[in-house]
Amino acid sequence: MNANANTLVLDFEKNIFEIESKIESLKYLADSQDVDISQEVARLQQKLEKQIKVSYSNLTPWQKSQVARHPQRPHCLDYVHALIEDFTPLCGDRLFGDDEAMIGGIGRFKGISVVVVGQEKGHDIESRIKYNFGMAKPEGYRKAQRLMDMADKFKMPVIAFVDTSGAFPGVDAEARGQAEAIASSIEKCLQIKTPIVSVVIGEGGSGGAIAIATANRVLMLEHSIYSVISPEGCASILWRSADKVKEATEALRLTAQDLRKLGVIDEIIAEPLGGAHRDPQAAIERVGESILKHLKELMPLSGEELKKRRTEKFFRMGRHFAESK
Repeated sequence: MNANANTLVLDFEKNIFEIESKIESLKYLADSQDVDISQEVARLQQKLEKQIKVSYSNLTPWQKSQVARHPQRPHCLDYVHALIEDFTPLCGDRLFGDDEAMIGGIGRFKGISVVVVGQEKGHDIESRIKYNFGMAKPEGYRKAQRLMDMADKFKMPVIAFVDTSGAFPGVDAEARGQAEAIASSIEKCLQIKTPIVSVVIGEGGSGGAIAIATANRVLMLEHSIYSVISPEGCASILWRSADKVKEATEALRLTAQDLRKLGVIDEIIAEPLGGAHRDPQAAIERVGESILKHLKELMPLSGEELKKRRTEKFFRMGRHFAESK
């Protein structure tokens, strides 16, 4: 990630940004005055790499939340365009309309015909408004159900890219049955007899995330988060104060590392040094490799076995947490 005016600098990245700025200044000086600064740049590059390792080696849950929400992280459509050949978007829920926050379509992944669903947040103000900041409405979840039915009919694996702060909480969404749409999506995930692999690529928030993440395999990027509620929402409910957001983040145990220990997810996908926003292409390639590995393990199984294992997985999870209370 280059140091420039458009770069978002997180609070724990200030030392990193200072070194990057020095490197950029030296490169500008070399270009304008024909000065050899290669040794100094090499020294600063080594210092930069060391500082990134130090900063990212012990991130707090709140810092991981900041990284997961970084606007320069690759989003759903970045993964689709890079990993899915001949992707054909399919729109509408055949009941109300289309929801652009929920991406859906068919294509080929490493030669395998697949159905893809996922939430898209957008990269700038215009696209974020277009995609409603990744917060789907009922028609988005009903579109996902329609595509899962198609996947089941034609025996195509489902790949889901999860990245949302939660389902859209507006009055119009509630009037059209938001809770029912999410519950039906979860039920649909449990019903179909084809492999489902879900990847939390950024933020997995509340029922809006699990509606497409009730999968045979749930994967998370190293610095992504996945929880029943946002840290801000939790702080406002439990402490009635936004100042308690860091405490809420700790209590939620929403990091990939916590959730792997709890058995909620199946694999943590390592991110490039300094997070996916520093090297989006490398992050996308790693996600693709992990999805392929899990699909190869799941595809030889029968439809009944896939459904049985998926259902048992989530029932077992529920029983474990109920017994631990």
